[in-house]
Amino acid sequence: MLDGRRIVLGVSGGIAAYKAIDVCRRLVDRGAHVTPVLTRGATRFVGEVTFSALASERAHTSLFDDADPIPHTRLGQGADLVVVAPATARVIGTYAAGISNDLLTATLLATRAPVVVCPAMHTEMWEHPAVQDNLATLARRGVHVVAPEEGRLAGGDIGRGRLAAPETIVAACEAALAGSRDMAGLHVLVTAGGTREPIDPVRFVGNRSSGKQGHALAAEAADRGAKVTLVTTVDLPAPPGATVVRVETAAQMDAAVREAATGADVVVMAAAVADFRPARPAESKIKKRDGVPDIVLEPTVDILAGLGAGKRPGQTLVGFAAETDQVRQNAASKLAAKGADLIVANDVTAPGAGFEHDTNQVVLLDADGTERDVPLADKRAIARAVFTAVLDRRKQS
Repeated sequence: MLDGRRIVLGVSGGIAAYKAIDVCRRLVDRGAHVTPVLTRGATRFVGEVTFSALASERAHTSLFDDADPIPHTRLGQGADLVVVAPATARVIGTYAAGISNDLLTATLLATRAPVVVCPAMHTEMWEHPAVQDNLATLARRGVHVVAPEEGRLAGGDIGRGRLAAPETIVAACEAALAGSRDMAGLHVLVTAGGTREPIDPVRFVGNRSSGKQGHALAAEAADRGAKVTLVTTVDLPAPPGATVVRVETAAQMDAAVREAATGADVVVMAAAVADFRPARPAESKIKKRDGVPDIVLEPTVDILAGLGAGKRPGQTLVGFAAETDQVRQNAASKLAAKGADLIVANDVTAPGAGFEHDTNQVVLLDADGTERDVPLADKRAIARAVFTAVLDRRKQS
């Protein structure tokens, strides 16, 4: 329930604005105090009188034609949550750029409350790199993004971009409020990125991991109140307050993880650690004129297995399995072999999922036999699903 929580409902100018009426009603039915904020474009699709009648107070539409001389400050500072449904490409881009050009974007910039953004647009717009980059920026800043669904769009075409169902949006609002500090008191260790195993001072054996999922996990844990240690191989922005340890090789990551894991309540091995490394790296650059070199590989340390073997009581261990076939079967085998509590498995060949993307699609396998499918969503949403599963498991243990 949302009893007494003050929620600003932002509605921007898309055909899906009519669904925001149902979102408004559902939020009020759950006990929330809802203040609608409509953009000028939104009023071309829905009437402000409708929202005024259904919400807890009248709808607001302007920075300047309001009884309050600074409405965005009052709304932003007084909100427990701001949800934008639908969020058009314009609003998403404006918000990501930090531009205030109407009451809604000014309110978004004037709040420190959790923000839930629910995009809705045509498939081509949703898939445009600029839109995806803007959403990734917002997700890194802690904004909760409710990915659109696939279905019939305006104009009769079918594809991804349809606003998420009202019940899904309301559930995301509840989760954002309930989960805002639900990891306070926990020490979370996260690894991120792909390791680099040197062949010579110039070349290395590596993989395509961007580290985005690991950094999203670290940001999510920090936003939910956890103390976070991030062991990473990539130079992405770190969550404010997180302790960052930068490494390059599997051996360096193993040393850093072993040191940090002793005091960690939750360990999430999201890094793509190389399975093999050159046994004898060359001390100087290998020259092409000398012919094709013989590079002998040897196995790297199995960090996850070591953590599983040494796991202390009360510690939760999460592994990742990047697969190309038989995803569930291979992940289940890894879960059993490594002594982990949870495995996050994904098919890295699936469209929009896996390495280098801003989105992912995973299945969560618990050692108790429970499985949870998480559909394609931004990596911050995947992180939320992972930690929800972690907390559920810790409550049961």
